Amino acid sequence: MLIIDRFEGEWAVIEFGDKIFDIPRALLPKEAREGDVIQISISIDNHATRDREEAVRKLTEELFEE
Repeated sequence: MLIIDRFEGEWAVIEFGDKIFDIPRALLPKEAREGDVIQISISIDNHATRDREEAVRKLTEELFEE
């Protein structure tokens, strides 16, 4: 269970069991309040990953051109 413990400026302090971590407040819904239980879903953006890999490949080729 992820619980919003408090807000510190632009950061939300999140409790996860016996761990505490910060996430940017901007990632939470505007109506999120201290004590709310939140859900976080993470997925891989395959298209953006491929685009990034291609950009890095092009930069690498430019650096090592003969």
